[in-house]
Amino acid sequence: MREYYKIVFGFLKNYRLPFGLNILFNVLGIIFSLFSLTMLIPFLGILFNTQKLIYELKPWELTTGVISNNLYYFLSQIIIKKGQFSALIYVSIGVIIMLFFKNLFIFFANYHMTAIRNGVMRDIRNQLFKKILRLHVSYFTESKKGDTISRISGDVQDIDYSVMSSIEMMFRDPLNIFIFLIGLMFISVELTIFVLIILPIGGIIVGKIGKSLRKTSAKAQGKMGEIISVVEESLSGLKIIKAFNASKVMQKRFESENEDYTNIFNTLHRRRYLAPPLSEFLGVSIVVAVMLYGGKIVLTHQSALEPQDFIAYLAIFSQIINPAKSFSTAYYNIQKGMASFDRVNSILHAEELIVDPPVPAKIEEFKESIEYKNVSFSYGAQDVLKDINLKIEKGKTIALVGQSGSGKTTLADLLPRFWDIDRGEICIDGENIKNYRLGELYSIMGIVGQEAILFNDTFFNNIAFGLENVSEEDVIKAAKIANAHEFIISTEKGYYSNIGDRGSKLSGGQRQRLSIARAVLKNPPILILDEATSALDTESEKFVQEAITNLMKNRTAIIIAHRLSTIRHADQICVLHEGEIVERGKHEDLLAQNGVYKKLYDLQMF
Repeated sequence: MREYYKIVFGFLKNYRLPFGLNILFNVLGIIFSLFSLTMLIPFLGILFNTQKLIYELKPWELTTGVISNNLYYFLSQIIIKKGQFSALIYVSIGVIIMLFFKNLFIFFANYHMTAIRNGVMRDIRNQLFKKILRLHVSYFTESKKGDTISRISGDVQDIDYSVMSSIEMMFRDPLNIFIFLIGLMFISVELTIFVLIILPIGGIIVGKIGKSLRKTSAKAQGKMGEIISVVEESLSGLKIIKAFNASKVMQKRFESENEDYTNIFNTLHRRRYLAPPLSEFLGVSIVVAVMLYGGKIVLTHQSALEPQDFIAYLAIFSQIINPAKSFSTAYYNIQKGMASFDRVNSILHAEELIVDPPVPAKIEEFKESIEYKNVSFSYGAQDVLKDINLKIEKGKTIALVGQSGSGKTTLADLLPRFWDIDRGEICIDGENIKNYRLGELYSIMGIVGQEAILFNDTFFNNIAFGLENVSEEDVIKAAKIANAHEFIISTEKGYYSNIGDRGSKLSGGQRQRLSIARAVLKNPPILILDEATSALDTESEKFVQEAITNLMKNRTAIIIAHRLSTIRHADQICVLHEGEIVERGKHEDLLAQNGVYKKLYDLQMF
């Protein structure tokens, strides 16, 4: 709970002015509400003809006795000069004026609360997404995508509800109770002490019941993450689901998860629905207890408490019940919101394993070479790369080949620090890549993968992705180099046509050429091509291979390939087997060695 308030207050620092105004207007609204209720005392006194007339006006001082005496003096003058009914009219007008200002200030308080509430939620979502972009790749390989989406959507919405409740609980409702208790104290100290003794009893009962909500809510949010994961997987693999006639299997899986979610939420809502009736029952019980005790004081004349004072006391005390009830309801909401908060907080406080160095080295351009020195890497207990030594001179093309799982993609992914190595070091121009800023490291590299990662946007924005102030002329030039210009201009809006979700409106070859155009426009000195043509048909491969050839001119390239025909002209081919480089050399030299490469080549030729 302390961590929760610490982070909430951290976000509230950005809203000092509206937060201060919210408190100010809440206080003013409560004060005017109290004054409007205290006007009941002279009203009832006049009505029952028990109001004592005051004939002496005291010098004005900021004390309750003087203010009360002088107000009753003016009221007495009205009664003497104009009669009791006129006095009732004046008192009623005073009540209306007090209520007008009360509601006006409450509106202003809520007006500023809106900016705080929506602003805090916006900041939490921004922080979450910023953190997601900064986290290392392995974080998302170990967690479900749907669960992450659930945290940034459903969990944040739950926090919205609980943050709003907690802000009101911490400031408005306690202020309400505190100011009204002060007013009650002036009417009757004895009766107020009795209230202070019995009022906390209800809070203790409600608090004990609310503790179970947090655990139940955590289960519900986790289950919603699993449901979203099923939906996300089903949408991504809809063709496979239909092709393998697996619709019933996925439907059954979804319904099972949905049934569990429903059962958990039934329990959660039943416990939440217990809060209002329980709070109301406890509130009425406390009011009855106060009525009995106060009635005894008035009837037995144990104090100077007059009947009209007692009725006004009950009216003011009734205004404490609603804040106390909302206090308990807010506690329930916070307990539910805490489960969502824990899930969001686990992302906000996730350890960033790959970060910028405290004093980074500069890398404005790639000058000499890339070098892997005794590099080893593992996923958990599984060794993937073992003592890799490899030097890539500037302008050279290095190809990585080998069977699936030999470590080719991992070796390439270590260069932009998608993962960090276990032992050894990787250097660019003699400097360990860990000494460079990540942003500067990414700026000198371009990546074209087997799967073209595109966005639901226009051709123009996909090619210019990540760059600012890009001209249309530069985008067209990059598209022509990537053999993409012809099919782009054949669309209805040309470069400003939308390509659909993940480029769904395009063929595989078109998507790949678009991702190559993006790399061309970035113009990086280092290229990583990860099986960029392996998923294409022969005709598409021809266009993409031409685009890749254009892209590789005057650049240092690392090519990962299954099709050995595409890397015959590489300056050096490295053959990986079970995480080690077992052979290296040019295409003809490796064939002559009659080793692993020759076997791979013969299999493909066959």
